[in-house]
Amino acid sequence: MTKNDTFITVCPQMRVVVMGLGRFGGGVGVSRWLSQQGCRVVVTDMEPASNLADSMAQLTGTDCEFALGGHDAALLRQADLLVVNPAVDKNKAEFVQAAIRRDIPITTEINLFVQRCCAPIVGITGSVGKSTTTAMICRALTACLADTPPRRCWMGGNIGHSLLTDIPNISAQDIVVLELSSFMLEDTPAIGWSPHVAVVTNVVPNHLDRHGTLADYAAVKKNILRFQTSADVAILNGDDAMVSTWLPHAPGRTKVYRVAQGEKLKLLVPGDHNQSNAQAALAVVEVLGFSDQRPAALAALQQFSGLPHRLQLVHTKVIRPGHTLCWYNDSKATTPAATLTALQAFPEKSFICIVGGYDKHLDLAELAAALATRSAGVLGIGATGPKIIELAAQTNLLPKNRLVYTQTLSAAVQQAQLWLTSPDPAFADIKNVVLSPGCASYDQFPNYEKRGEIFTALAQQQGQ
Repeated sequence: MTKNDTFITVCPQMRVVVMGLGRFGGGVGVSRWLSQQGCRVVVTDMEPASNLADSMAQLTGTDCEFALGGHDAALLRQADLLVVNPAVDKNKAEFVQAAIRRDIPITTEINLFVQRCCAPIVGITGSVGKSTTTAMICRALTACLADTPPRRCWMGGNIGHSLLTDIPNISAQDIVVLELSSFMLEDTPAIGWSPHVAVVTNVVPNHLDRHGTLADYAAVKKNILRFQTSADVAILNGDDAMVSTWLPHAPGRTKVYRVAQGEKLKLLVPGDHNQSNAQAALAVVEVLGFSDQRPAALAALQQFSGLPHRLQLVHTKVIRPGHTLCWYNDSKATTPAATLTALQAFPEKSFICIVGGYDKHLDLAELAAALATRSAGVLGIGATGPKIIELAAQTNLLPKNRLVYTQTLSAAVQQAQLWLTSPDPAFADIKNVVLSPGCASYDQFPNYEKRGEIFTALAQQQGQ
């Protein structure tokens, strides 16, 4: 792990603007921490106060000021530092460009944290599965550290809460596990940082509306290795076509994991992708010197029941003796690649899939073909729903009466229920109804969590 000389100093009375509070508190942690350091903090957000009440409430008791409903360039006149939310596209944000013209230092929460963290950091990135892999790694390492209190494993980054306010409690003997999104990795070159252990799960097209091309997106992901030294370790998924080509470019030691070479683990979470995620976690256990604790790590992984909205079993219903219907919430599948992975977790023609959402201008043809091949029925929702249904119909692999655009999630669940109670023999042995949209949620829902919560509620209304 390296850190260059671009250290962002934070001191009392420093005037700091935080850009992006977020309706779900994305800027709360850094704002609170800056206030604790004695900074004069102004939080700005495009949303009005009425939409940010929950986030603002979390800053009660701090000295933070709010400038909401837009980003007023006047806030920069006396600013000493601008902290930007990773979701902000700095190349397109005029407020950020104005700060650049004024030579105001710009940083992010994750950069502030890693520059101050004294513990070794395991960083995880990838297009699909990085949250689950991050959680599995932390679960496995926690088991490894159980016999050496007060050592502990901390989890943060793009998952969980901000770790900035935990810095006083993190010791050099602890281990920090960070999920690192491409938006976060855009900024780590500014401080010349890569984690001590870098884990890359996969790279497939995602966020091309921001990064432009797959090559540019992959280059940002590769920043996780860019500043490693010979003392650091890269753990790469050998089953991923792109990630496996990075092996010669890793500056430090490397370890490759593959599902085919590892033992088939008995996990509560379904699918080969979760087998892969677990192998990544076991690889981290090994490179950090916990091989003797592998049985404890493995036991912890076998007890892991998954994260919300990631192939989460949310409802079961006994149809008849020996036949139970399962409803799965996979709302976190916001790319075609994520849904393609989810489809592999179920036997062919054993499930109905609900798919569609916000249009990120990704290629949907492969997803549509897989849906037509593996699903017993496909229900399209949202902006991309009609396109997915149309592409699936063009394959001629499913009758058109099993390809339906319902527009809304509620209507999709109703249609699924109609299929399940119909005399059509194609639906007689259906065992699963799966929400795996393959698209973001922003056309109909504020985020994938809300979409998943609504689906869960609808599923649980279908009786026992």
